[in-house]
Amino acid sequence: MAQPTRALRVLIATDTYPPDVNGAGYFTHRLAEGMAGRGHQVHVVCPSERGAPYVAVNGAVTEHRLRSAPIPFQESMRAALPLGMGGHISRLLARMDPDVVHVQSHFTLSRSAQRRARAAGIPVVLTNHFMPDNLYAHAHLPSAVHGMAGALAWRDMVGVAAEADYVTTPTPRAAALLREKGFAGTVEDISCGIDLERFHPRPGDREAARSKFGLPERDTIVFVGRLDAEKRIDDTIRALAAVSGERDVQLALAGTGQREGELRALAAELGVADRVFFLGFVPDAELPLVYAAGDVFAIAGVAELQSIATLEAMSTGLPVVAADAMALPHLVEEGRNGFLFPAGDALHLADRLLTVLGSPRETLGAASREIAQRHDHHRSLARFEDVYRRLQGREPLRLRAEKVVAA
Repeated sequence: MAQPTRALRVLIATDTYPPDVNGAGYFTHRLAEGMAGRGHQVHVVCPSERGAPYVAVNGAVTEHRLRSAPIPFQESMRAALPLGMGGHISRLLARMDPDVVHVQSHFTLSRSAQRRARAAGIPVVLTNHFMPDNLYAHAHLPSAVHGMAGALAWRDMVGVAAEADYVTTPTPRAAALLREKGFAGTVEDISCGIDLERFHPRPGDREAARSKFGLPERDTIVFVGRLDAEKRIDDTIRALAAVSGERDVQLALAGTGQREGELRALAAELGVADRVFFLGFVPDAELPLVYAAGDVFAIAGVAELQSIATLEAMSTGLPVVAADAMALPHLVEEGRNGFLFPAGDALHLADRLLTVLGSPRETLGAASREIAQRHDHHRSLARFEDVYRRLQGREPLRLRAEKVVAA
């Protein structure tokens, strides 16, 4: 008779975690809660959003919040302080004795957790959410040094990934990019996943959603995400100006960011300030209503390793118009659930928006929902669980390497 499979002990280390507002933080939160929901013992080590360290039990997940300080030029996030970090993580590993440590980046806290886990003989999984483009604006780096800074950042990331026992990324394109940057190991693409039950078609909520966010009754383009440079929302506003000459249309932007002032000024300059609605930060519980208020989702960014927001929009039944860049082409089947446009070409984006708004949107939206179902977060959780099981009891990379050298 087969013995029941015991619950796993999993330590997740991350440099960003809610209340931080970003895709990597949200994914890590869903991963932790999802694994705990599958009956595993899950602990998360992450920066304290208060500054002072503390431990809290949040549902079935235990959070170890390390002492932190504000990140320069990034008001919404904090970084764990290096002083004492390694010792704290080592003590946590000794008490918890996890089967696996899953780190979410190559930054300070995750890197320290990986190093300490390897020293303790514990297998490490690393998931890469990193794109240098997402850091340039926050670090206020001049464009002239982006190439050099990006190359150095990738070299650093690849070096850390090489020391992990297993590496995953959200999409096949993200895995290919990691290989292009010099990573020689195996990379498995595992979607970050979305909750298909939370984000589902809700035509009956459309009127109430628009009323809630103060949106007039007209064709509505929506975008959810940071209002930062790499998202290229200025392209979408320029496209709106071109489209509004032919259709009664508006743009709803849910999110905050460094470029909000510039985007407001651009909308005024183009004469569409009354058609661009800045919804600000929308609480997670209300996020499904943003998509319900829309007719099409537009994303012009060029640094998306997956784009959870696009998947949420698709799961809600929205057609998509997306830049033909990075992982976005994985989500758009041309003419079936939306269209791609050359990144940076606002007029082409406008033409694609007009095509969608003049098409049977229900058909396009139904195809979006069907494609999104491939990214069911239950499926993603099962794949991560399988990775953990495969590593459970396996000799970590450091010990295998030492034996090869000794031989």
